Amino acid sequence: MVGKGGFVERNLKYIFPLPAIIFVILLMIFPVCYTLVISFTDWALTSGRPMRFAGFGSYLSVLKDPRFHASVWRTFAFTFGAVAAETVLGTIIALILNREFIGKGPLKFILLLPLVVTPVAIGIVFNLFYDPTIGFLNFILNGLGLPQSGWVTEAKTVLPSLMLVDVWQWTPMIALIVLAGLSGLSSEPFESAMVDGANGIQIFFRVTLPMIMPTVLTAIVLRAVDALKTYDIIYAMTRGGPGYSSETLNILAYKLSFEYFSLGQSSAALVFLFLIVLLFSLGVMRLRRQFEQ
Repeated sequence: MVGKGGFVERNLKYIFPLPAIIFVILLMIFPVCYTLVISFTDWALTSGRPMRFAGFGSYLSVLKDPRFHASVWRTFAFTFGAVAAETVLGTIIALILNREFIGKGPLKFILLLPLVVTPVAIGIVFNLFYDPTIGFLNFILNGLGLPQSGWVTEAKTVLPSLMLVDVWQWTPMIALIVLAGLSGLSSEPFESAMVDGANGIQIFFRVTLPMIMPTVLTAIVLRAVDALKTYDIIYAMTRGGPGYSSETLNILAYKLSFEYFSLGQSSAALVFLFLIVLLFSLGVMRLRRQFEQ
């Protein structure tokens, strides 16, 4: 017979990762699989009947809904606009922080502050900034003699206003990732470029940028995947309004579930969102491998 001690020692390689495996199964794999199962049903809590298999009925219903197509477009528009601005600004900030100057430490600390603030609190504060009557931003525009804006209360400005909030919060993350990539670069290519007479702009575009591009693309993947799924900031600030003008795919799925109680259609919308995120991630990572070759 093998004692308890012997059994534990022989199975340590299974016992140690077991809590992590259970965590992944319960909080990641199971919800995804359960959502996929529900998406093939016509489950609606208001119908008064049990869940039943409906094939691709929920998917077809979602695809025929004009709100779904509009929400997909807004999701891509929000993600592209926010991530593009964050990538450019984050790279510029990283290049600045990669140099030695007085106050670099406190500046890094200030840069981290937006990352530790809860999204709901950010939404409340920015709603005060955006308020059409007492908002700080309209006060500045009025002082400069410029026309005031409705910000999140007007359909034409709500998405750019939400992008601005996202850029304020998540640009520091891009900056920190790119800064980590810059700090790991060898100095030899830069010294060779300077010896050959290259100026600062040429060094950046022909040496620095190609070398940090894999890091930049990794940052883009991480940020874009999160931006595609953005829910908290948008719901806290606009709840998808005014009208449906800021209703992204995640907000639509929430409304289908908890306002219209159409769980089958909501799950189908979330499956589409999952596929969008998956295909985008695979595409960018494939592009990243090309830069590494």
